[in-house]
Amino acid sequence: MRRHLSAWMAAWVRRRQGPDALPVVLERRRLYILPTRAGLAFAALWFFMLLAGLNYGNSLALLLTFLLAGFALVTMHACHRNLLHARLSGLAAPAVFARTTGAVQVTLDNPDTAARPGLEASLSGQPVASGAAGAHGQLRLEVPLPAPRRGVVRIERLSLATAHPFGLFRAWTWVHAPVEMLVYPQPRGSLPMPTASGLKPGARARGTAGIDEWQGLRPFREGDSPRQVDWKAYAREAPLLVKEYSPAGSDLCLFDFSSLALPDVEARLSQLARWVVDAEAHGERYGLALPGLSLAPDRGPAHRHRCLAALAVFDGAGS
Repeated sequence: MRRHLSAWMAAWVRRRQGPDALPVVLERRRLYILPTRAGLAFAALWFFMLLAGLNYGNSLALLLTFLLAGFALVTMHACHRNLLHARLSGLAAPAVFARTTGAVQVTLDNPDTAARPGLEASLSGQPVASGAAGAHGQLRLEVPLPAPRRGVVRIERLSLATAHPFGLFRAWTWVHAPVEMLVYPQPRGSLPMPTASGLKPGARARGTAGIDEWQGLRPFREGDSPRQVDWKAYAREAPLLVKEYSPAGSDLCLFDFSSLALPDVEARLSQLARWVVDAEAHGERYGLALPGLSLAPDRGPAHRHRCLAALAVFDGAGS
């Protein structure tokens, strides 16, 4: 019964509010407020105090009862105001690997001169992330989101809430902004990494004139040549680093889905993801070949993301 009531309420709120587009300002008409369990217990205690004061004609008891009623009304107003006019300016879900826990990054802006403590963000059935936004400040929350399998995780709605102060009332709203989290295949597999030369044997890349390609810096190891040390960085009090180069026209890694003998599609994708991660970590140039898709050899974070994203959305039917 509770599940059906929650589903009906969610559908009604979505029809009432419609889809949202960032930035979203939390106006009065989209905020909802109800007493918490502590608030209901407070109301029951207040009712019995009122009955006792009326029954015995005790003026002091009635005075305390009315003071508590005024306290509850002020608390309700303060709880509603703590969320009113807050601005949701950012909503993102960075890509993660399967069988890990990702996060939805929520950015809330506080345009007021008063701080907003006790702000909460949550997804359906997931733990709550909470924090405080200072005066004219910004609050960044990371709401955990499990990623059990590869693909695209679509977030239907996000809940923003507060129970500040005293926890007697809870004000909340729902935001229906389109957010998707890309889940890469889990990098697994023990097959050796294949290589395919980009040039004929003994040939040199045209226009390189034997110039090596810059790879980056790594910590100094015993036996390294002093000529490769980055002395300029060392003069700026940086650690002793060594410049690394790769020969132009060196071997390229080509990862081909059809060349794997593994019977399971998911096992193939996990093995390809393992090769992509390892090749990027070693600074090698690598390409990816899937049925209906071919990515030219390259390297770098953007190329790594393109390869892993292609593996994440691969449907096994050649598209």
